[in-house]
Amino acid sequence: MTGWQHKRKARTASLWVALGFMGALAGCSTNPATGEDTFTAFMPPAQEAEVGAEEHPKILKEFGGSYDAKDLPSYVTEIGNKLAAVTETPNQKFTFTVLDSPIVNAFALPGGYVYVTRGLLALASNEAELAGVLAHEIGHVVARHSAQRYSRGVLTQVLAGGLSAAIGNGAGDVIGMGANAYMQSFSREHEFEADKLGVRYLSRAGYDPAAMASFLKKLRAHSQLQAELAGRSPDDVDQFDIMATHPRTVDRIEQARAAANTPVSGTPRLEAVKYMTEIDGIMYGDGPENGFVRGRKFVHVPLDFYFEIPDGFSMINQPDAVVAQDNQGATIIFEGAPAAAQSNPGAYLQRGFSKSVQLRDIQTIDVNGQKAATGSADVSLKSGTKARLRVVAIVHGKSAFQFLFLTPLDRADSYNLALRRTTYSFRSLTAAEKKQYHALSIKVRAVNPGYTIDTFVKSMAVDRRPEETFDVLNGIENGQLPPEGSLVKVIKE
Repeated sequence: MTGWQHKRKARTASLWVALGFMGALAGCSTNPATGEDTFTAFMPPAQEAEVGAEEHPKILKEFGGSYDAKDLPSYVTEIGNKLAAVTETPNQKFTFTVLDSPIVNAFALPGGYVYVTRGLLALASNEAELAGVLAHEIGHVVARHSAQRYSRGVLTQVLAGGLSAAIGNGAGDVIGMGANAYMQSFSREHEFEADKLGVRYLSRAGYDPAAMASFLKKLRAHSQLQAELAGRSPDDVDQFDIMATHPRTVDRIEQARAAANTPVSGTPRLEAVKYMTEIDGIMYGDGPENGFVRGRKFVHVPLDFYFEIPDGFSMINQPDAVVAQDNQGATIIFEGAPAAAQSNPGAYLQRGFSKSVQLRDIQTIDVNGQKAATGSADVSLKSGTKARLRVVAIVHGKSAFQFLFLTPLDRADSYNLALRRTTYSFRSLTAAEKKQYHALSIKVRAVNPGYTIDTFVKSMAVDRRPEETFDVLNGIENGQLPPEGSLVKVIKE
């Protein structure tokens, strides 16, 4: 037998071993939600529960823990359990969690772990809208979409010849994938199926299924506004909040409603008053541990510092940095620099700042009594443009921080004065300032006779686009205030 024949026989034997292994795992299972056969061989139900239990603490850590104000967890769990009870698997255990995050997001892990953020609760305007979100995520769980996605991925590796690598050591390898693997976008097929199931569960529980579409409209408006506030095109909505992992359209939700064809029992419920009562007073935006953006000011009370960005810059507070940009291509990044606290700032810029960027003209400076150093370099950005990078490292108490100032090289000198002012605005807070700055919150108010949108906009404690923020928060279109007696949300300090 030739060498080629030996290899062919070996490949054929390996393929039959792989196929036999998959058959032993009962590759196809009946989807409890649809009754159809689906491939879930590499993540059986017991393993789904194990994965969810293992990843749950990681999710809590990543998203700032659970948000327990006003006993919201019990309220959300009550709604979630109503929906779970009318699914095809009413005995399945679900765990519903409100995450302490201002980002508008919702997702589910295998094993029935469903999450919504307080940012999402602030955006919804009635119980049916929240129920629609929960029902969609419950649909992903009941249909075992994570198990299908994971198993297909393993199957691809198997057929590519990586059986041993694909199978690994069982549950330990599945868990080791990390929570992010289960928060990636589902396929369009899975999203549509989750919407269809969500409509089914909403209807069975007596909620108005139209709430799924009304919330999605509000969600897209919110994402467009966030894109604009970040200096991005409003067309970049899918890069903000829940739109990144749930790229859906109102048309597809309407198609899912038609496909679900599930009648609503009794009179469809919205439960707006009950919902607005429950969320009255919840935190809006960043919490104290993340610092506050107030116009051109950034204030962090626990870490005791303040700085101010120049006119013309828009500032966004991200989990690991504060980023400000103008419309001329300049960027300011403020972040922690723990290595600078372990040495003097000048030595940090000389040896510890970057292996790939060599700073020049490094000099030590004093920033309001705090040890600091600065240096610069001309760099090429990924876009191919040239930029001037100036780094300022500041030791603040036992911590250290750094400003990264990136400006177009041909206009770098024109930014010098403004960025110097930002550097020297960095200081500790006064005792009065520590008492002055608080987290924002949602306040529910009634639309009384004679009230206009301007009545509410004037009381909005936001520095940028208050009218658009009020409209998005309340689902207002074409400037039409809800009827007298309705409840609306404003943002208060």
